Amino acid sequence: MTETDSPDAERHRAKMEKRKAVQDAELASKTVEKGLLLVHTGTGKGKSTAAFGLALRVLGHGGRVGVVQFIKSRPTGEKTALEAFGDRVVWHTAGEGFTWVTQDKARDMAACRAAWDTAQALMDDPSIGLVILDELNIALRYDYLPLDEVVARLSARRPDLHVVVTGRNAKPALVEAADLVTDMTMVKHHFKAGVKTQAGIEY
Repeated sequence: MTETDSPDAERHRAKMEKRKAVQDAELASKTVEKGLLLVHTGTGKGKSTAAFGLALRVLGHGGRVGVVQFIKSRPTGEKTALEAFGDRVVWHTAGEGFTWVTQDKARDMAACRAAWDTAQALMDDPSIGLVILDELNIALRYDYLPLDEVVARLSARRPDLHVVVTGRNAKPALVEAADLVTDMTMVKHHFKAGVKTQAGIEY
């Protein structure tokens, strides 16, 4: 008797056939196709990284991507890499650094307003299928932008547009409006062991 003909193999095959039937039925029951509002939040590392991975997925299917970085001002490896896609990626680094860097709240608020205006223009561009609003949660956390205005605008986006919002401390109203929310929890971080930020890992 070969391994594939053994009783264990047959039980496994029967089990997987039943599981496949359940999975197929579950997939067949999902019929809605729509643009999604996704929120990546939490204390763990990887919120922006996951968003840019999604950008690659959209690009792999021939789509266009818009990126607006709130708060952040440092050049990143993702931006450099995605520039290889030419005009299929529209990228705006609109921040001037965190508030402890600028030490000027009015300046921070003006930068966030300009970034939000840029974001709205990208959302209105019918050629763009995904807009990443990197660190928008931080701008909302510090009240640099009106939460109600932002949530209302995101909720009123065109039906086929996917939007990803990243950053810690997502506001409850944004979480409520979102279709998908992932809370990345830190279990262990090398920074606490004295390891500095490094190109290719943090930026």
